[in-house]
Formats: sequence, structure tokens, C-alpha cells
Amino acid sequence: MASLAQQFAGLRCPPISISRLTERAATFSKPKRAANFVVTAKAVAISNAQTKEREKLKQLFEEAYERCRTAPMEGVSFTVEDFHSALDAYDFNSEIGTRVKGTVFMTDNNGALVDITAKSSAYLPVQEASIHRIKRLEEAGIVPGMREEFVIIGENEADDSLILSLRSIHYELAWERCRQLQAEDVIVKGKVVGGNKGGLVAVVEGLRGFVPFSQISSKSTPEELLDKEFPLKFVDVDEEQSRLILSNRKAMADSQAQLGIGSVVTGTVQSLKPYGAFIDIGGINGLLHVSQISHDRVSDIATVLQPGDTLKVMILSHDRERGRVSLSTKKLEPTPGDMIRNPKLVFEKAEEMAQTFRQRIAQAEAMARADMLRFQPESGLTLSSDGILSPLNSDLPAEGLDLSDVSPADVSDGISEKESD
Repeated sequence: MASLAQQFAGLRCPPISISRLTERAATFSKPKRAANFVVTAKAVAISNAQTKEREKLKQLFEEAYERCRTAPMEGVSFTVEDFHSALDAYDFNSEIGTRVKGTVFMTDNNGALVDITAKSSAYLPVQEASIHRIKRLEEAGIVPGMREEFVIIGENEADDSLILSLRSIHYELAWERCRQLQAEDVIVKGKVVGGNKGGLVAVVEGLRGFVPFSQISSKSTPEELLDKEFPLKFVDVDEEQSRLILSNRKAMADSQAQLGIGSVVTGTVQSLKPYGAFIDIGGINGLLHVSQISHDRVSDIATVLQPGDTLKVMILSHDRERGRVSLSTKKLEPTPGDMIRNPKLVFEKAEEMAQTFRQRIAQAEAMARADMLRFQPESGLTLSSDGILSPLNSDLPAEGLDLSDVSPADVSDGISEKESD
């Protein structure tokens, strides 16, 4: 160990030169400074570019501001007057009662939003959507995209939007329709919706009318007529007084006057009985007896007819005093049994078969009249080729021939001539 220490002690290291350290430090420090310079130069370049862009935008804004201040209409294709004219073109009278066109663009359970080209959308409540009582807008056919004419009935104070109505327009149209029907003196159907001690309340064309008990020909009670339809005619139509008076008696009288013997009418089966079917023919119940349904025997009426069936029937008789009408489909069968096997054919051929039946009746009546004249020439009537009775020729006395002055031969000759005719 001592010798080793002596050896290390004998070693000598050269002194470190300050210049050499400086050179080496410079060698390491030069590249770092160059990199820092490049980064700084790039940052300065970006900053200069952003500054120039800001200056450019600032200049553009200043120029735009100056133009708006000094020449606001420069470059605009229309003038201020044109702008106001365009606004006036879309302006409308928003007073209550004014009619406006609008398009439904949204609906909900309570109503619909309507675009009427105003500052804000207008609103159509569901209770103002129809003259009838509805729960949903779809029942009145109101869906998005529908364009219609509405009437302004109010304003919503919460948002200054307008409230619209279709019901008011429908009421005006209904009154106009009732006036027209009254002028035409036609029979309409009315549904009984209520009553009081004076009469019944019936709905016609969406309007509630009053039918006094004195104008009701039916013997049914008000409770029995409730929710049922029956024929009516207009007595008084006064929109200003909201008065609509109707008559069932007048409608029934006109209906009965049109029931000619041998005519064909369309009816609906109301009820079935063992002896026949009751048919509603324009508000009058007629009886289609089981024997008048078909030429073939009908053992069970339900196999041929059902309540609600629509069929054509012929009027056989009409007792106006008792209000009884006898009907027949048997007379309308093209071939016996068609009412059972092919009722559709009976419906289609009803008018044709009725015409044939009336011709046979006319021929039978003509033959009966001819027989009457043969045995009662003193009646003063003659029978035309059409089977119509008319007065004798003017060269004969109006009171007819006096057979006491005519010889039997002449009488027989006259009869023979008539038979040959």
C-alpha cells in the first residue's frame, strides 16, 4: 500500500487551461443561441401578420361605418319608399270581424297555430274550429298545411296574438243554406237533441231549431224521439233574431201527398214482425206484409230482410186518415221468387217492373170502363183508345141517348160496332 501511494504521489497532471474551457463552452453555447433566434424570428413574423390582419379588418369596419353614416342607401337596389310599400303589401286589418287567409302549420289538443302573415302567429281554439261540437281538430278536417279563410274574433293579451274562428263563418253559411232551403220549400232531416214544455229542439244544418208540439204529427213522446231524425220543413228563418222554427206536420203532409198508388219509393227496414216488416219511407212507416214480399212463400222474414236494409217498394194503398201505407216488393219481382233468391235484381228492375204493372192496371181499368159503358150508355161518356172516359161527341145530346126511342136492332148494332172497335 505504501508503494502504491508513492506511485500515485509521483504522478503529475498538467494544469487546466482557461482558454480551452472557454473554447469548449463556446462550442456548446453557439447552437443553442441560434435556435432561440430562429424561434424568436418566427414569433415576430406571426405577430406581424396578425397585426396586419387586425389592421385590415379595422379599416374595413371603419369604412363600413363611415358608409352607413354618410351614405346608408349606397349599393341598395330599393329605396326606403319601396321598403315601406313592401310592408304595406303584407299589412292587413286586424280588427275584430275581419276575415283573413291563413295556413295551419301546427296543431295540438287545444287548437292550431295559423300563419296569417302577421307579426306573430294567430291561434284557432278547438271550440272555434267547427259549428259542431268536436273534441279534436281532426274531426273538422283541420291538419297542418290546410289553407282556409278565418275571421278574427279577439286578441290574446299575453302575447298580442290574434284569435281566429271558423265556427262564425260556418254559422253564416248555415243560415244562408236554411234560407235557401226554405225558399225551395224542401223537406230536410232534423235530429232531436232536446225538448221543453213547448216542443222539441232539433238540429238542422248545424243550427238548433224549435219544433212546437202543435207541428209534430208523430204520437211518440219527446223521450222516444230523442236522438232520432225525422222530416221537417222550415216555417221561420230569422238570423237576426236567431229564430229557426220548424214543422214536422208540414213535412209529413207533403211526403204523403207524393205517395201515389203504384209509385216506387226507396225505404229502410225499421223492424221485423211475424206478420211483416215496417219500412221507413221518408219519415212515414209503411207495412210490407209477409204476403207481399215475394210470390214464393216466405216462412221466416228474417231470412229475407234485416233491420237497416235498403230496398225499393211499391205503394199499394195509403189510408191518410189512419196514416197507414201498404207496400209491396212482390209486384216488383221480374220472376216469381226473385226477392228471395236475387233481391239485388229486384232493386235494379223496380222502376221497370212498376211501369209494367201500371200498364196492366191501366188496361184492366179500361176494360172495366168499357164494360160499364156497355151496360150504362146513359152515362153520357165514351171510352177513348187510351182507356180514358170523356163526354160523348157534340152531335149527341149531353144527357146521352134515350134507349126507349131506339129499336133493339139499332142497339145491338151499336154494341157490335163498339165491340169491333
